[in-house]
Parts: sequence; structure tokens; C-alpha cells
Amino acid sequence: MGPLTGLRIVELGGIGPVPFAAMLLSDLGADVVRIDRTQPAGFGSWSDPRYDVLARGRRSVRVDLKHPRGIEVVLRLLETSDALLEGFRPGVAERLGLGPDAVAKRNRSLVYGRMTGWGQRGPLSASAGHDINYIALSGALHAIGTKETPIVPLNLIGDFGGGALYLALGVVSAVLEARSSGQGQVVDAAMIDGTASLMAAIYGAFAFGFWADERAVNMLDGGAPFYGIYRTADGGHLSVGAIEPQFYGAFLAGLGLDVNEFPPQFDREQWPATKSRIADVILTKTREQWCDIFAGKDACVAPVLSLVEAVRHPHVVERQTFVHVDGVTQPAPAPRFSRTCSVLPAPPCPPGEHTATLLKEIGYDEGEIASLLSSGAVADAN
Repeated sequence: MGPLTGLRIVELGGIGPVPFAAMLLSDLGADVVRIDRTQPAGFGSWSDPRYDVLARGRRSVRVDLKHPRGIEVVLRLLETSDALLEGFRPGVAERLGLGPDAVAKRNRSLVYGRMTGWGQRGPLSASAGHDINYIALSGALHAIGTKETPIVPLNLIGDFGGGALYLALGVVSAVLEARSSGQGQVVDAAMIDGTASLMAAIYGAFAFGFWADERAVNMLDGGAPFYGIYRTADGGHLSVGAIEPQFYGAFLAGLGLDVNEFPPQFDREQWPATKSRIADVILTKTREQWCDIFAGKDACVAPVLSLVEAVRHPHVVERQTFVHVDGVTQPAPAPRFSRTCSVLPAPPCPPGEHTATLLKEIGYDEGEIASLLSSGAVADAN
């Protein structure tokens, strides 16, 4: 039902950014086939697949990628697919017999999406790492936190923002190109590159002299009194994003303060004193009291909600930002389309649930499927 209906993608199962990219593409209508291991995956595996939200909406076949017949199964799947997603370290797919050259011999128009932290080339390309390492080298981690230390921004920036989103965009872009040229290509999606791209505006502001290369002194890093987080009397927090003068004036008015009694909004030297005064005022009331005061006012103020509270907020409920799939509350597909609407995603399935079905789809008969299962090249969900 989504805009990517008709697109067939094969995902070599893993953790983090590749599953998230595959989830996004599946949410938008692509038929994504996940290649799961024949043995338990260990770290990142789920005892109850319902909670593995990143695996939703896909069919699964279990394949032993170290078995020659298993590799042949994957290659046959790729013959009728538009794209492949893999997140191995550079060189691993080639050693398995699933590198771009091997795949191109079977399907010259296939797009080969590669997700790594450091990229396919470079001094660190073969090194281990995780989200926090990639965003550290891009400059992003240095820019987030208190004056004293950076903070860990979950794994949203490297894995999901700089990684999965750029992989998904790159693959869709390359598939569009392949439909006119008839030729596939490799998409080298590196988290360090994507994270650097996310920092484009900050690097521009730094080059211009508007952004200081330190934390908590800039407009968007908590340094400004009109853009940050304030603690309330009950231990809750308010987010404030009153950048424009009219919103800043409404914000101060809501606090019972007169904008004319403060220094100019963008007088950076006065920011610490202004911020301290505002913090003292906000500490006099609870979060809900401030929410009542700012309700209906264009002051760019919103409560900082917990995971439990967020799914219950009236705006979120009205928009159906979260959905319930097989008893698990999770984010709905995004973005939204006016005509080719995405549907409620299917719940995550046990690894190997569709092994026999998918093998039949690519031409294996009952006897061949039984032979593959008995050889250990593939496995079902049992």
C-alpha cells in the first residue's frame, strides 16, 4: 500500500542501523526479505520476537551463510530483487561469496547497500566501533552536553540518523537511477559520513563565526536562555525553543516577566544571568502548572515527557503517532503520504517463518527444499 510497493529488498540480518533502514523501507511498502541466521544470534536477539520492533513488516528465511548451498539460496533471491542491505565489516561479504561483483553476475541492476561505521575505505575502515565512536570523530559528540563533558545522545545520531536514514535514502535513490540505466551500483553508507552531513548547519555556523567550538555557550546547545531545558518544582522539565523575538516575548510574558527588563535577546554575554533568572522562576511551579499557563500561547514551550507519557499526549493520540501491533506499542510508519498510504505493519515474525514459502517463490521444489533443510543450508522457524 505504501509508495515503495513493488520494490523487493533483501536484508542480511544484523543489529542496529541495517534493520532500522529495512524497517523504514518495509513501512513504506517495500517487500523486504530478511536473511536470519540458522543459529541463535546472541547479542541483539529477542526471546519474544514481538518486541523486536525493528524487525516488523518483513518475511524471514534462515540461511547458513557459511554453507555453499546457503549462499546459492541468497544469490537466487537476489536475482529477482532490487536491492541488498548488508552491515558487515568491509571484505566480509566478499569472503562469503556475496560481494558486489558476485551479486552483479546474477543481477546487474541490483543496488548493493552497504552500512558501516567508518566506510568501505579509510585508515579505520577495518576497525571495530559503535555509534558513540563514529559521532565522536565527526565532531557531533563534542558539541552535545554540558560545559564539563559531552553526553551520550542514545544511539540516535550515528546508528539511526547518520546511518540508517542515509542508507535508506541512498538505496532508494540508486534504485530510481537503476530503473533508467539498467545498472546497479554500490551505496557506501558510513555512519561517520552521515553524522557529518547532519552537522552541516553547525559547521557552516562555525565557519561563519556564529558557533563557538565549545559546549553550552551556543544558541542550540543549551547556552541560550531561550533554547534549552528547565527544571520545574516537581522535578519535571520544560523544553523551551523561543528563538524568534515574538516567541521569546510570549515566553517571558508567560513567566510573568517583562521582556523590556532584560538585556537584548542575543546579547551572549548576558545569557548566563538571564538563564539563571528564568530558571529560578520556572522552579516555582510544577510542570503541569506551566503547561496550563502556556496552553494556547505561541511561546514554543512543551513538557519533557517520559516514554509512558508521550504515547498518551492528546496531540500524539489524535495523529496516531504510535500504534499497537500484536500488543506492543510502537511508532507508526513515517512519513505520511496523501495517496499511497502506509498500512499498519505486520508484527515481527520468528526467524525462518517464511523459509519454505520464499524458497518456493524463487523456484525450489519440495524435494530441493527438504534437501536444503536436511543439509543445514537453511532452517525454518522450528
